[in-house]
Amino acid sequence: MVPFKVFTEHLSFSTKSAISFVDITDQVQETVTKSNIRNGLAHVFAPHATGILILTENDPALLEDIKVFLEKLVPNRDMYHHPSNAHAHLRSMLLPPDRTLPVVDGKTEFGTWQSLLFVETDVYPRKRTVTIQIMGET
Repeated sequence: MVPFKVFTEHLSFSTKSAISFVDITDQVQETVTKSNIRNGLAHVFAPHATGILILTENDPALLEDIKVFLEKLVPNRDMYHHPSNAHAHLRSMLLPPDRTLPVVDGKTEFGTWQSLLFVETDVYPRKRTVTIQIMGET
């Protein structure tokens, strides 16, 4: 029987502004390496009501397009019942707060141009934490 292991680590960082991006790709891979898990899954979860995780190309022009897209889809100046940051909550409903990635031979599997990005949707910078949990065989 192959030994099964679960390894959990928390990553903390600060965001810069509303609809800002933090690339956590390297930190996820570092956690996978530290876990000594060879094959399994890396699950990344953002326990925030106004934060999301996306898999996309980390290109400044594309990130600006994503920002404009979210602002058009859910404008921050619309009339909402929730005070101050309803738009941030609505934006975070559109995309998931978690992602699961395969771990193969000790490496996190990403597509050629994929990066894992945390997206801040709230109205001002915040200190954020994501939980990285690696599960699999050692």
